[in-house]
Amino acid sequence: MSASNTLEIPRDHPAFAGHFPGFPVLPGALLIDETLHIIRSERSLDPGEWQIASAKFQGVVRPGDTLLVEHESPHDGLIRFVIRVENRTVATGSLTAGTGRRGAA
Repeated sequence: MSASNTLEIPRDHPAFAGHFPGFPVLPGALLIDETLHIIRSERSLDPGEWQIASAKFQGVVRPGDTLLVEHESPHDGLIRFVIRVENRTVATGSLTAGTGRRGAA
């Protein structure tokens, strides 16, 4: 991967409140959203020009976890990313160049 950032998930993040009682886990949608924010900021990408091509969740993110988000420069029309907590991979995926017609009917 060509770039990496860390992101700490606060223990009191509101997403943990009901997801799941007794075993709080960060929802996958929020994990992907945070990753997209990092990639967009690092790469100065227009989110309307990229779409999620794949996402695979391989582990859980718990309150207080620090994430390592790694992503590569666009290559072959894809940006690949890996999200890790310590030495374990919690998610992988890729973005693909879209049509640039976000919201078109």
